[in-house]
Amino acid sequence: MRAAIQGMPIIGAHLGEWRGEYVHVDAEGNIVDRHASHLYCRVPEDGSYDILQTNTYTWADGREESFDFGGRLDADGVCHFDTARIRGEMSQVDEQTIVLTWSYKDDPDNYLYELIQLSRDGRHKCRTWHWMDGDRLVKRTIISETKVG
Repeated sequence: MRAAIQGMPIIGAHLGEWRGEYVHVDAEGNIVDRHASHLYCRVPEDGSYDILQTNTYTWADGREESFDFGGRLDADGVCHFDTARIRGEMSQVDEQTIVLTWSYKDDPDNYLYELIQLSRDGRHKCRTWHWMDGDRLVKRTIISETKVG
């Protein structure tokens, strides 16, 4: 088990609406996709999850996708999520940083690592994903976001 800060107090700073851009690059650093993002992170009033995030992605050609990610905190301060598409966990490692690991359920050879770095003023996030397949890096995702609400 990696180090986790009890209760993940950083979650409060991530609540709200965020807008930004995802840039996907292959293992050699070539851009293979990019799209706008809108994230809405909240604590559901019905208690269904400890945290619920809705990600909406929009491409320049008008395509749009939206996904919900709900998570529950355990006694060690690790947040676990399990959706129709992915399964994983996240933990807070210091006052500004969250680390996630997850995999897509339809591909047993893949797994991803994500680092989320929150700015000191709480208005900006940068995130990076490392996409692994067969224990080899196949892609990275670079995300920049600004809090809008």
